[in-house]
Amino acid sequence: MPSEPKEIVRRGYDAVSERYRADDDEPPAYTAWLADLRAWLPPIASVLDLGCGCGVPISRTLADLGHDVLGVDISAVQVERARRLVPAARFIQADAASFSVAPGSFDAIVCLYMLIHLPHGEQEALIRNLGTWLKPGGVLLATVGATAWTGEEEDWLGGGERMWWSHPGAETYRHWLTSAGLIIERDEFVPEGSSGHQMVMARRG
Repeated sequence: MPSEPKEIVRRGYDAVSERYRADDDEPPAYTAWLADLRAWLPPIASVLDLGCGCGVPISRTLADLGHDVLGVDISAVQVERARRLVPAARFIQADAASFSVAPGSFDAIVCLYMLIHLPHGEQEALIRNLGTWLKPGGVLLATVGATAWTGEEEDWLGGGERMWWSHPGAETYRHWLTSAGLIIERDEFVPEGSSGHQMVMARRG
């Protein structure tokens, strides 16, 4: 069994890709967040879907609207499904912490339930990168941990592999976002079971 956190994450999503997200899945929260994001986008936007999973529903919805979408995910299974399900977008298998693009490349970056799978130092560094990758006025839509917690789960979603998460809490994320030059426009708690996450929408000044 792997012990390195990101290898646990990669193997975990490879194992549960279809259990985690069906081909036609459209979670209500995602639909609402996408509606909010669309209000910030130009008619044809360049969008990075970081931690894109199988491309549903974020990449597919934005590509169907005519936006130029690039999806990045650590899981080869997820990326293979995304290429099949969303042929109008481009997808790359990569570790988000080592992924790099030119400054000012994107009108928007979507990063849902991905940061929390990285070690804290890599999360902070990636958030700094997100701030530079956005064009002036560009928007970041992200979910982060609401409270401080690190842990893992055996046999995640019945896929036979572990999963690992770590997050320092909402206040730390707010500090990282503002230090990256981002202005927080929305900051909302998203309940999930006995805990939850924080949804933030921030723009580059």
